[in-house]
Amino acid sequence: MGSKVAVIYYSATGTVYRLAKAVGEGAEGAGAEVRLRQVHELAPEAAIQSNPVWAAHREATRGVPQATLDDLEWADALVFGSPTRYGAVTAQLKEFLDSTGPLWAQGKLANKVGAAFTAAANPHGGQEMTLWNVYTVLSHWGCILVPPGYTDPIVFASGGNPYGVSHSAMNGQPEPSAEVLGAARYMGRRVATVSDWVRKGQAGA
Repeated sequence: MGSKVAVIYYSATGTVYRLAKAVGEGAEGAGAEVRLRQVHELAPEAAIQSNPVWAAHREATRGVPQATLDDLEWADALVFGSPTRYGAVTAQLKEFLDSTGPLWAQGKLANKVGAAFTAAANPHGGQEMTLWNVYTVLSHWGCILVPPGYTDPIVFASGGNPYGVSHSAMNGQPEPSAEVLGAARYMGRRVATVSDWVRKGQAGA
């Protein structure tokens, strides 16, 4: 049986959601069992309704379960996704990460494989900083970081970010390209594969 991979994300208008789905597809392609989870929305209803795309995406993804601490404990591998917010993650994802203290204190987040993905309006909009903000949290948990690096040509084709998958919505293009979605699937496969190696190593220890 393959690894258990939790893909946990926040997405207002759907861009990061599409990346999350692609990461999950890649992990499933490597034999993993995947939980796709969105974090709780904090924005006021008036703000959501002021943006028709935001409101439509919220309605379209009501069926995606909300992330819980049980999803973290269940998983062998954790992949987090968030749009950039000044080089950091959204308040929605940050609130969820801040709720993990009880699991961290019990050592239940240690030795899990971890990776991250993000999106911003332009190539220099804080993607790499956002990824490293996630990796700082994973480091505190004692996770094993598994960024894509330059381990496959799709990383270059999708923009060349070795830290994690990132999408730049240049010129009002929120839809990730085929190359970026391909990189997300590759990262999902890589995370699931490395997680399998870790599990087998632990079993043989």
